[in-house]
Amino acid sequence: MSTGGAGKPFAYEEYEDHDDFEDHEDDEDGADGADAGGHAEDDGDVRIDEPLLRRLLRAQFPQWAPLPIRPVPRSGMDNATYRLGDDMALRLPRYARWVGQVEREQRWLPLLAPRLPLAVSQPLAQGEPGEGYPFPWSVCRWLDGEPATTDGLADPHRTAAELAEFVTALQRIDATDGPEPQWSNAFRGAPVGAECDALTADSTVRAKIAKLRGMVDTDAVTAVWEEALAAPAWDRPPVWLHGDLATGNLLAVDGRLSAVIDFGTLAVGDPACDLIPAWMFLPTAARATFRAAVGADDATWARGRGIALAGSLPVPDDPFFQRDPARVTTALRHLEGILADAA
Repeated sequence: MSTGGAGKPFAYEEYEDHDDFEDHEDDEDGADGADAGGHAEDDGDVRIDEPLLRRLLRAQFPQWAPLPIRPVPRSGMDNATYRLGDDMALRLPRYARWVGQVEREQRWLPLLAPRLPLAVSQPLAQGEPGEGYPFPWSVCRWLDGEPATTDGLADPHRTAAELAEFVTALQRIDATDGPEPQWSNAFRGAPVGAECDALTADSTVRAKIAKLRGMVDTDAVTAVWEEALAAPAWDRPPVWLHGDLATGNLLAVDGRLSAVIDFGTLAVGDPACDLIPAWMFLPTAARATFRAAVGADDATWARGRGIALAGSLPVPDDPFFQRDPARVTTALRHLEGILADAA
């Protein structure tokens, strides 16, 4: 495969992929979350640590205050997550931008969960700002499982079919009054290329592609992006979408998909966004199984591929990629699959 003049093919090593399909702009300090001891979340608009969580629990949910609090091995970029006892989790926004995620999950997940074929995050209570923490926050039910990885799937075709069943079940739920694409859900479900504060804004994607010249085949990458832009837009009623169906938000038990977590980017809009696991999670051999089961037409598939491409551009000056070289490896592997699928 051409690399746009670099003279080197795509290459990657085995790695453990726990990164979500996230906007990287808020990761100004290279946020992985916890410090070396895993005890404090310093990145973001506010410091989050165990003493703060203790104070919040004592003040608002004293019945849970004596329970042990443990940081998860790797929090997401938008929220800090801690395990509370054996059966619960604490989920706190790191940035003001993501405060709306709390309200969305609290309002909509109890309505969506009974209609979905996989376990999902279950809010138990909503905490309010206090004790020096400025945002609302959530207490959720803990879901057992490990982050699902491509190489760890017991039966990739079965996983593809089950994930497609989840996506289509979500789309069938009445979306009346559901949250539109907006700042606090990273504009998930917005038209591909729309000029908003989103990973898929045309100007943002083109700027990133330009920075990769000499590292990848930028002509091929641009062609895939322009195909997504040229595809007919979604012209049917907006549907529910999770917005971030990447590896870190899919759980598995014994290699089988068991749960979907982190609905912070929940929205109603273009369903193409929820096709990203075709390129960013499933192995190549299972991609056709997923597409057939989800029933994506050519235009929606092209838009979905463009969205996946927008999240797979490891520009050198992005702190998200600077912090962890494995993320570059991951993105290049995804990008290779995207280009091969479009060829």
